Amino acid sequence: MTTERTVLQERLINIVHRFPKRKVLVVGDSVADQFVFGAISRVSREAPVFILRHEHTETTPGGAANCAMNLAALGASVSLISVAGEDEAGKALTERLQAAGIDCSSLMISSSQRTTTKVRILAGETHSTRQQVIRIDYDGQPPTDFRLRRALHEGLVSRLSTVDAVIISDYNYGVVNAEMAMTIRDIANERGIPVLVDSRFQLSAYTGFTSATPNEEEVESLFESNQTSGEMNQAGEELRKKLGHRALLVTRGSRGMTLFEEGVEALEIDAVGAREPVDVTGAGDTVIATYTLALASDASFSDAARLANYAGGLVVMKRGTATVTNDELIDSLLR
Repeated sequence: MTTERTVLQERLINIVHRFPKRKVLVVGDSVADQFVFGAISRVSREAPVFILRHEHTETTPGGAANCAMNLAALGASVSLISVAGEDEAGKALTERLQAAGIDCSSLMISSSQRTTTKVRILAGETHSTRQQVIRIDYDGQPPTDFRLRRALHEGLVSRLSTVDAVIISDYNYGVVNAEMAMTIRDIANERGIPVLVDSRFQLSAYTGFTSATPNEEEVESLFESNQTSGEMNQAGEELRKKLGHRALLVTRGSRGMTLFEEGVEALEIDAVGAREPVDVTGAGDTVIATYTLALASDASFSDAARLANYAGGLVVMKRGTATVTNDELIDSLLR
């Protein structure tokens, strides 16, 4: 182990130790990730399909709610502004968030909304590992009720004055609209706090923020072509400039990450850990949570990206929608 590497380790660990002192606000689309486990009992007479004997069902927070869970697991004080329905999925989602110590006073529960739910069916032989065989999505609708939107906006304004960073988690279910995005940008810029964006389909609309964390495929879709390594670097820097962000962190799966920072040459960060992930569900939420928390803890963009890379390498080795703790992150840094 070189002296330089030891200095880097110490610097990154000191950043992680500052995580519990930070307050982060997550604004966006919450999802109930449901995992239905079953054992294969026999083949159906009705069709050439397996019949599963139901074992148990787990509901975990996904989307913006998973981002909030990851922040809480890393020790931060977390508030969530989102929407859920008055249904079983919404109730299970809220209970898990509250149990993790997340401030849910601006998680609006509405009878007019359906909780966005992603049901994954996992099957296998009695003594084998369960594998996902199909996913069923129950999509919620954008909140349009005037009173609901006003409550979301009021909760947003009241919290922006006290937090150290903001994450916009946009899964295209409509919680964050143009008015909320503008409010976040204006108040955050005035206070000088970082705002990080994760948007599946509308990243180009989020201009003037601190940074974003698109994956490689999302960058390619914005440029409507597959990119070679050199072309990807050019596309990444071009996208950063177009968005007006200070930095852009592009996740590239088993090839790690690439950080594009204003005035700095692109930084290639190799993947950490095993090359074959166990489950990538929610890994992007872990990455942006760690990246944001590090920036809120006065880390440079490059050190924040390195920590996010370690966290991402850990969470993809866990099954289902998972989180990473401070101790796990420090242990990975030391190894």
